[in-house]
Amino acid sequence: MRAKLGAKRFVWYLALLGVVVLALWVPLYNRLEPLLAGIPFFYWFQFLLVVIAALITGLAYRAGV
Repeated sequence: MRAKLGAKRFVWYLALLGVVVLALWVPLYNRLEPLLAGIPFFYWFQFLLVVIAALITGLAYRAGV
């Protein structure tokens, strides 16, 4: 049981680590285009990462990890 819980946690940690790595990899999103509803890529990509991280955290919480 404990090993199974550890494996579940590892998967959720990896998912959150992916979002953190994307957020820290600034050259990936350090540009203005493409625009989304007039908002530069730099801003809407960061906002998207916040939403994705919140969803992953919420799903991990509901999964009981």
